[in-house]
Amino acid sequence: MVVTSAATVESNYDRKSELMAIDRSKAGIKGLVDAGLAKLPRVFVHDHLNLEIKSGPPNANIEIPVIDLGGVNNDSSRRAEIINEIRNACQKWGFFQAVNHGIPVTTLEEMISGIRRFHEQEPEAKEELYSREESKKVKFNTKIDMSQALTAYWRDTLTCVMSPQPPAPEELPSACREIVLDYTNNVMNLGLTLFELLSEALGLNPNHLKDIGCTEGLYVMGHYYPACPQPELTMGTGIHTDSGFLTVLLQDQMGGLQVLHDNQWIDVTPIPGALIINLGDLLQLITNDKFISVYHRVLAKNVGPRISIASFFRTYIQPDNALRTYGPIKELLSEENPPLYREINVVDYFKFKHLKGVEGTSALAHFKL
Repeated sequence: MVVTSAATVESNYDRKSELMAIDRSKAGIKGLVDAGLAKLPRVFVHDHLNLEIKSGPPNANIEIPVIDLGGVNNDSSRRAEIINEIRNACQKWGFFQAVNHGIPVTTLEEMISGIRRFHEQEPEAKEELYSREESKKVKFNTKIDMSQALTAYWRDTLTCVMSPQPPAPEELPSACREIVLDYTNNVMNLGLTLFELLSEALGLNPNHLKDIGCTEGLYVMGHYYPACPQPELTMGTGIHTDSGFLTVLLQDQMGGLQVLHDNQWIDVTPIPGALIINLGDLLQLITNDKFISVYHRVLAKNVGPRISIASFFRTYIQPDNALRTYGPIKELLSEENPPLYREINVVDYFKFKHLKGVEGTSALAHFKL
């Protein structure tokens, strides 16, 4: 059966004008919903979107790994088991859920509540933070691209660059200031542990990944996905891989995140108190494909809002590290395992990633030898 969308491209459709109208409102997707939106604006409609492709209930024995980090710092035999579990997850999935990770459940719950509080303020309270300037450390906007013919995503985002040079506390919105500082401090500490475990899983010194800068930058995005009137036509977040080293994701219990595994979309079922850990492209590159960065996406839903907080450990582009390069770690190479990628400059990498866009593309292939 052929389904014809009501949002077929009109001959007089003016994408730029529609984008600019949304952007000028500074109210985000939530502003559209609050105004009584019943039909999706054309810019949010993903042409040829078929959410059933490679999707459906997974085989009963296919489950995203869940790794219990309890005892990782005080039980050597348990630590060895955890390292082995992480190695397997990073080789086969590029994703796992971590429980007993050391961050209190109350902190997780308050972070979700804080991001929701920010997004559900009156529009006037958020307007001053609305921006698309890359240089701003704290900003709020809607996921639309003014310069490329990419479809917009059904979400609003508060972005905070928290490391290596965090914003002054007063620059953070009062609705979530204290919890953002508390939560991101906890995530930075968890990141140090995770990168130690990843280093050991690769057979390296525990401090190796930290010493080459993997833990320096933390880029935090608090997403708000309102209920969508026509979720079958759009996406909360399109098909993509993360560009950095590692992402720590906190999500509420709404669901919607899916991971592509063995050519099938697998739901990442929310687990109370868990954090989702996924690897980024730069970690796949420096591990020479020993560990993988995989495609994932977020479905739009007719219920909501869905709240998630993605904390990206990535190189922060600034003048003092603009010339930094990354390539396959030499200790992982041999005659039998030659380098698969050339060394890359981080500025060139992120420029290429942005140029290629996000949906359905990985930048890694461009840098292969």
